[in-house]
Amino acid sequence: MRIAGQKLTGKLAAIYVTVILITIIMLLPFAWMLSASLKLSSEVFVFPIEWIPSNPQWQNYVDIWTKIPLALFIYNTSKLTIIVTLMQLFTSSFAAYAFAKLDFPYKNALFLGYIATIAMPWQVYMVPQFLLMREFGFNNTHLALICLQAFTAFGVFLMRQFYMSIPTELCEAARIDGMNEYQIWAKIMLPLSKPALSTLTIFTFVTTWNDFLGPMIYLTKTELKTIQIGLRMFISQYSAEYGLIMAASVVALIPVLIVFLSLQRFFVEGVASSGLKG
Repeated sequence: MRIAGQKLTGKLAAIYVTVILITIIMLLPFAWMLSASLKLSSEVFVFPIEWIPSNPQWQNYVDIWTKIPLALFIYNTSKLTIIVTLMQLFTSSFAAYAFAKLDFPYKNALFLGYIATIAMPWQVYMVPQFLLMREFGFNNTHLALICLQAFTAFGVFLMRQFYMSIPTELCEAARIDGMNEYQIWAKIMLPLSKPALSTLTIFTFVTTWNDFLGPMIYLTKTELKTIQIGLRMFISQYSAEYGLIMAASVVALIPVLIVFLSLQRFFVEGVASSGLKG
């Protein structure tokens, strides 16, 4: 038996079976979430699991828009995610170009110190950040989250590794032709770095869209809250509307899937290319 021109050996068959099993295990929670979104709250945790509800509650997908201001929460989340993603793409690619292609004093030491911040958990410095944002008067504003997430050491590292794989001779030839560093970055480096930019877009979009703790700390007004905070509004002191929570979670998952599926063809290429050089 052959698969895609390869003879199916025992070892290859074992690899396929393993991959299929892992895929099924990874997809089970999403299947359960979709199933639970079509059930009453009292039916969600019934065992054995009824994967296909006999009486699907499509009304759940209507109620989530009226029980809470879900449309407003999606707008707030989209606004924050798009702004933060664009800011990170700009700042990360700009700083990465300097670290990868320019020479200046203490470049390697500065880069090492900046990248070392990745190892520090956010919980360590979230209190000083909160006090700083409060002094700036940014509490209860989206500006606080935008300012805090506009820069990322991971993004700089990812983009620098990709830029290192681009021949320096390209930049030198552009300088001879009279281009300045800003023009080289905008007209040469950015067009060549679509795989890395797509990878960073996916990481940033998913992280910002799913952020819970940041909005929980900085946003207390209902009109400013994001969708992840909004899901908590289905939980009261004595009960939780799990069917509605799962339905809202399915809706919240759709934009993430759209972004990933749109950029996934660049994703593997970007990760692989960014790890070629240190």
